[in-house]
Amino acid sequence: MMFKDIELANPEYLWILLLIPMIILWEYISRFKKYPNLKLSSLKGFKDEKSLLAKFRPLIFVLRVFAFMLIVIALSRPQVVQVSTKTKTNRGIDIVMAIDVSSSMLAQDLKPNRLAALKRVASQFIDDRLSDRIGLVVYAGESYTKTPITNDKSIIKMALENIKFENLIEDGTAIGMGLATSVNRLKDSRAKSKIIILLTDGVNNSGFIDPKIATELAVEYGIKTYTIGLGSNGNARAPVGLLPNGSFRYGITKVEIDEDLLKEISKSTGGLYFRATNNKKLEEIYSEINKLEKTEIEEFKYYNYQDKYRVLVLISIALLFIEWILKNTLFKSFI
Repeated sequence: MMFKDIELANPEYLWILLLIPMIILWEYISRFKKYPNLKLSSLKGFKDEKSLLAKFRPLIFVLRVFAFMLIVIALSRPQVVQVSTKTKTNRGIDIVMAIDVSSSMLAQDLKPNRLAALKRVASQFIDDRLSDRIGLVVYAGESYTKTPITNDKSIIKMALENIKFENLIEDGTAIGMGLATSVNRLKDSRAKSKIIILLTDGVNNSGFIDPKIATELAVEYGIKTYTIGLGSNGNARAPVGLLPNGSFRYGITKVEIDEDLLKEISKSTGGLYFRATNNKKLEEIYSEINKLEKTEIEEFKYYNYQDKYRVLVLISIALLFIEWILKNTLFKSFI
């Protein structure tokens, strides 16, 4: 439609339309003065016939009023405004998620277990990072890169979903190696902000890289590290051995997390330490990190104005022209 999404540049001119009722009233009052009146004592000698043309005589005034209305609306400058938006990412963030995949991640203090709960929350976190690149590092007794840093969210989420404990790497908790591998993925990044989210549910008991050395590397390359201790306070039902059929035998074990180490890593690198004791707390932690690390996006809006007043002016001129023709032809004898 021609007048869809119309905006008025000068809406104050519409106040002039309040004159129209006054103009109509004035026309009604003064119409008796415009035309001569003849008073007769009786009309019996005249035929009672009304001219059809005389009935349409007010049409001239109606055309004039409509022309006036259109001119006032044209003065208010109706226009269609088309807005186009362009976004520019000024500051991208590269993120590596370092995930503990030791057998203790199958503990059932989080539902259905720690690893499954983490994968669900981490997947939502990935969805929320629209403009960032993300990579995955997994570690137990040793570590490796599951997915290099990429902005292809489908690849990252598929790799995350495929993470499971299959005893493919040595069991244990090599926090130092997990952190060092993550630093290695980020050290050559040109992003202005580089982040590691390191999650573990145990203490550093494996690997040949000391966590303090890995922390120093993160500081050297300007990589901020958020650490998360995963596990309830007290005891949890977790794998304690293998059954003859190869499945895990579960038992009640004490939850041990080296919180002092995780706090030291986060503090040294400018990050924060969090403790996730249940599913809800884990969700809140990733939500908090998501809020803390915002990508700066600049938005540009371009406005295209298309004035529509010309059409109204042309219509009003046409109405005035029709009025002039009728006044000087059909209704000339009445004026």
